[in-house]
Amino acid sequence: MTIIIRLDRMLADRKMQLSELAEKVDVSIVNLSNLKTGKVKAVRFSTLNAICKALNCQPGDILEYVEEEQEVAGQHLK
Repeated sequence: MTIIIRLDRMLADRKMQLSELAEKVDVSIVNLSNLKTGKVKAVRFSTLNAICKALNCQPGDILEYVEEEQEVAGQHLK
C-alpha cells in the first residue's frame, strides 16, 4: 500500500503558493515541501486539520490510498 500526497494539486486548484500556505498554517516551507513531495513518514492531525482549513478541502482531497498492485513506476492507475 502507498499513500500518495496530492498537496500540489490542491495548491494549484486554489491558486496558492506553498509559501502562502506555510504562513496560513504556521508550518515551515521546508516541512510543507517535504510533505508535498512525499518525503515524510507521518503527518500530525493538527497539521492536516490546518491544511484542510486553509485550502477549504477534505483530507481525502490531499491523501490518496493506492494498492501496491496499482502502482506502476511510481505512478498509480485508477
